[in-house]
Amino acid sequence: MRLIFVGFGTVGQGLAELLVEKKDLLSRRYGLEPVVVGISDEMKGSVINPAGIDLTEPLDLLKSEKSLCDMEIGKYDGNALDMIRDAGADVMLEATYTNIKTGEPATSHIKAALEKGLHVVTTNKGPLALHYQDLVQIAEATQVQFLFEGTVMSGTPLLNLLRETLAGSTIAEIKGILNGTTNYILTRMEEGLPYEDALKKAQELGYAEAVPDADVLGWDALAKVTILAKVVYGSNADPFDYPCQGITEITASAIEEAKSRGKRFKLIGKVWSEKGIAKASVAPEEVDVSHPLASVMGATNAVTVTTDTLGDVTVVGPGAGRKETGFSMLIDLIKIASEIRRKR
Repeated sequence: MRLIFVGFGTVGQGLAELLVEKKDLLSRRYGLEPVVVGISDEMKGSVINPAGIDLTEPLDLLKSEKSLCDMEIGKYDGNALDMIRDAGADVMLEATYTNIKTGEPATSHIKAALEKGLHVVTTNKGPLALHYQDLVQIAEATQVQFLFEGTVMSGTPLLNLLRETLAGSTIAEIKGILNGTTNYILTRMEEGLPYEDALKKAQELGYAEAVPDADVLGWDALAKVTILAKVVYGSNADPFDYPCQGITEITASAIEEAKSRGKRFKLIGKVWSEKGIAKASVAPEEVDVSHPLASVMGATNAVTVTTDTLGDVTVVGPGAGRKETGFSMLIDLIKIASEIRRKR
């Protein structure tokens, strides 16, 4: 399986580390023997080598704060779209930055790859939240797989749970903590830190960006509930068609008052169907301490899925992280390899 990375930041490198670390296991257990023939990154440079790239070299270079242009062979001057055309790959791994308003440049990368007949694995929320139906139609027309497990809960396999493990169930509602940064901030505020100090700590730990709007205003969670609404209920809505409120107006006194009543504030993303129409929202809610979501603290994510067959099913796990999100791409790669073997 010939792979190209488009985007080789934290997530791409996390997957690369797993491919190196688990090389023997992937071959032995799943028949997955990936050959990376290209890496394209807007900031770190690009390389291409039809014979295959030893991933330890780019990983070591980037750890020493060098660029991919310092590799001995394979320097590539084209952009990502050129590499998709030129590399002769079977699968594109798209892990560029997320733009929830335009979905670019990731949407263009994904369309180009699907149209060329490449399988696509992405962790990028923008294209899914804005252009899900169009991209799925292209994948169906070219008979390739388009997988995106990492877009909602990183390496915690929520989408696979919904589409495969809970197949045959009617899903009444999906409700949960879909943003680890805000959950961390609310946890620290409950411990007594003012909002500004809790946010600063989240930034120091790398949970929040210098400009934290996507997290604290709820936009990140909004993109995720939009994806869930599309995948589970067939929604055509865009992210900002749904109501969204972040955590910036939650005060320390409100947290204490809720605590006195046996409640705990969580930023909750929710998706449900109402008379056949998909609905979604993001807003702070007071969750009863007896509910499984209330006990989820720190930067952890959790979702409760309400079904007609099993009642409530709650899945808890990391919603971010280098290897965790890289693992979500590995899950999808294994699925592609399994499908290819099945068709043979």
